[in-house]
Amino acid sequence: MNKTRFRWDFWSGITLLSIAVFALFLIYPLFSLFLSAFQDPTTGSWSMANFAHFFERKYYYQSMINSFSVTTCVTLLACIIGTALAYFMTLYRIHGRSIVEICIVISLLSPPFIGAYSWILIGGRNGYITRFLAQYGIDFPSIYGFAGILLVLTLKLYPFIYLYVAGAMKNIDSALIEAAESLGCSGMRKVVTVILPLILPTLLAGALMVFMNAMADFGTPMLIGEGFNVMPVMIYSEFINEVGDQANFAAAMAAIMVLITSTIFMLQKYVVNRKSFTMSSLRPMQTGAMHGVKNVILHASIYFLVALSMIPQLVVIYTSFLNTSGSIFVDGYSLDSYRTIFESLGTAISNTYLFSTTAMLIIIFLGMTIAYLTTRKKSWLTEIIDTLSMFPYIIPGSVLGITLLLAFNEEPLLLSGTAIIIIISLVIRRLPYTLRSSSAILYQLSPSMEEASISLGASPLRTFFKITAVMMLPGVMSGAIISWITAINELSSSIILFTGATKTMSVAIYTEVIRASYGTAAALSTILTLTTITAMVLFFKISGRRDVTL
Repeated sequence: MNKTRFRWDFWSGITLLSIAVFALFLIYPLFSLFLSAFQDPTTGSWSMANFAHFFERKYYYQSMINSFSVTTCVTLLACIIGTALAYFMTLYRIHGRSIVEICIVISLLSPPFIGAYSWILIGGRNGYITRFLAQYGIDFPSIYGFAGILLVLTLKLYPFIYLYVAGAMKNIDSALIEAAESLGCSGMRKVVTVILPLILPTLLAGALMVFMNAMADFGTPMLIGEGFNVMPVMIYSEFINEVGDQANFAAAMAAIMVLITSTIFMLQKYVVNRKSFTMSSLRPMQTGAMHGVKNVILHASIYFLVALSMIPQLVVIYTSFLNTSGSIFVDGYSLDSYRTIFESLGTAISNTYLFSTTAMLIIIFLGMTIAYLTTRKKSWLTEIIDTLSMFPYIIPGSVLGITLLLAFNEEPLLLSGTAIIIIISLVIRRLPYTLRSSSAILYQLSPSMEEASISLGASPLRTFFKITAVMMLPGVMSGAIISWITAINELSSSIILFTGATKTMSVAIYTEVIRASYGTAAALSTILTLTTITAMVLFFKISGRRDVTL
């Protein structure tokens, strides 16, 4: 009996491949990170000196406090704005609803550092609004520091909450609302006592996504932080500082960040598991119309919020066609900025598409096969694989970049400085999107189709590629497109891993902004934004959906 139980086949190979990929490129680098964190940078002996150094000096531990401050505020604001928007968009008829939702998704998928760069152009020391108000003796509030980071990240991340909560509200049965109203519960009381408890698990899931994204963001605080140091920026600064072998200290800071994000993730999972339940929406809530002044205020508020969210994209597209003189925009329009980037930064553009597309092909294969393993071939091994696939959610990009460099910086696997290490980081970070969408579509497909194919003489492997994979394709491709969009916009890990030959558009935009070459930065940002919009339209076309929730 034991001989028949353990048979070597294609799926055994995929199981081992999956474990090998996660072990080699996720567990081993994390292990290297923690080992490095506990080593003394001068003697190499085991020590807690790096952690002690972090907590002894306010300059360092203040960055952790700053990260918590900005992340908590962003999460709270995003929850309030996103939930309110989802509530009104679901319950009331909004003119131009589809356009509003598309704009919301565009603002979500565009990289936050472009938002930071755009707000520098608008409200920086030489920004449009700053100069305009200065003519009348009015000082525009500073866009730099805590307030600027809060503004950029909130406008970037509230769509997560909106998309999650809007999806949950569609599953609420109107009978529950009617029952509450018949018992005298109406208005704000109905929202707090009935609707909020029903959407709480989904709201917490969205809040976790916002928290993790805000905590891990590197570009925004780096560009407009100006002294308001946060953990990702501090880790990056210490890591690239070669004086005094700071790699061990940077590893200790990265390890602290992994522990923080892991704790938050486990806490959220615990709360959701205690509060989660299944809803069957036999009669979804119907949209109604708001009249009079309230209707005008509602529409004006929604349009203003969405316009504010779209400002970064509109500003970079407009400024990319302006004439420049050094770091200053001057009168007139031209394509000079585009000519410059194609002449001097063409490699960064081609690298972006090449690395992201290669990563996407690997992601499609791994996403489809791992999803099949975890849904159709359940075992303790596949449970481990499923758990490992969640790790990229809780590891900030800059931390992953450092772990990969520490792990693969010497023989026999010397990958640092190569395109391979960047592609690996993209695969590891973006695999969960495709994995989730593949698993979701598999749960909707009945195994009877596969059983019928096998009963007619087709092998299980042939059945998977000819039947199951074909039926999975729409769900897989929609997830793969989202993986690709987020990959082309990746900055946090790429800024750690890139060299002159492997620079990507995101890194090039960041370096151009640092150099105050705003025209070329705007041109690169426009290409990235238009690529994102094109891929998103393709996502909508393939998936037939209007949301990108996981």
